[in-house]
Amino acid sequence: MGSYQIISDGSCDLGRERSDRIGVKIIPYYVSFDGEKFYKEIEEMDVRRFYTHMAEHPKVFPKTSLPPVQDYVDAFTSAARQGRDILCLCLSGKFSGSFNSARNAAQIVRKLFQNVRIAVVDTTLATALQGLLVQECARMRDAGLDLDSVLEKVEKIKTTGRIFFSVGSMDYLIHGGRVGKVIGLAASTLGIKPLISMKNGEIYPEGMTRSRKKAFVRIMDMARNFFKESGENADHYAFASGYGYDYKECVEFTDHLVASMQSYCHINAMEIYQIGATIGVHTGPYPLGMGFLKRYEYV
Repeated sequence: MGSYQIISDGSCDLGRERSDRIGVKIIPYYVSFDGEKFYKEIEEMDVRRFYTHMAEHPKVFPKTSLPPVQDYVDAFTSAARQGRDILCLCLSGKFSGSFNSARNAAQIVRKLFQNVRIAVVDTTLATALQGLLVQECARMRDAGLDLDSVLEKVEKIKTTGRIFFSVGSMDYLIHGGRVGKVIGLAASTLGIKPLISMKNGEIYPEGMTRSRKKAFVRIMDMARNFFKESGENADHYAFASGYGYDYKECVEFTDHLVASMQSYCHINAMEIYQIGATIGVHTGPYPLGMGFLKRYEYV
């Protein structure tokens, strides 16, 4: 697995099976439905239960709490005791203080293990996009790239990331302050489905559609237009689709997405991520979309 341990916070949405398979340690966020009792995502509150609760209680807005410094200290110490350097990849600092928690933990652990190197990175990414970056880092580690080379490539890769998605309801984005209340309430009242993109750690409105099906078609068009307008080779990118509660809907969307992409790249399948609680509290139970970033060989 290489000489350094890769760690990421729960926003990467890799899931337990995928993170175990590629040798990545996940530091969970905490989630609460009453604002008082918080549960560790995945470990104490699995993602399916989280979304089921949201779907069944649409007027209850859950909250997340970032991983405390001690959780990072424990993970860093475990790797340091094995004499392993550490690469920690955190959710965009514009969305959360997880990056600062990890940085503070690194300062503590460095004093105890002065021969161990700890690199903490603000990925400027979230959810499946963060997960794709973590997977690229695992690929680089397994290919024998040293930590300095990985860090250099990470800074280039993260700027290439894009997410295009829609949500079932604007309520959660409004509640979380992610969209203007006037625009959000107008969209909710009219039943319009928003289109949203993310790049460089910022969220941007990309228009609205009258139905969810039309939103999916627009997402496919946005991906096609990105590669057409940028001149980038889609075969140089890693892709993933992401969903919240409805897996069956995402499978159907992904199949159509892959089919549409075959007109401009060689793709036969796409990884599906379940968007976790960290981002799910802002999107509600029905986010659906896609993300992509450039593979390390092409930056």
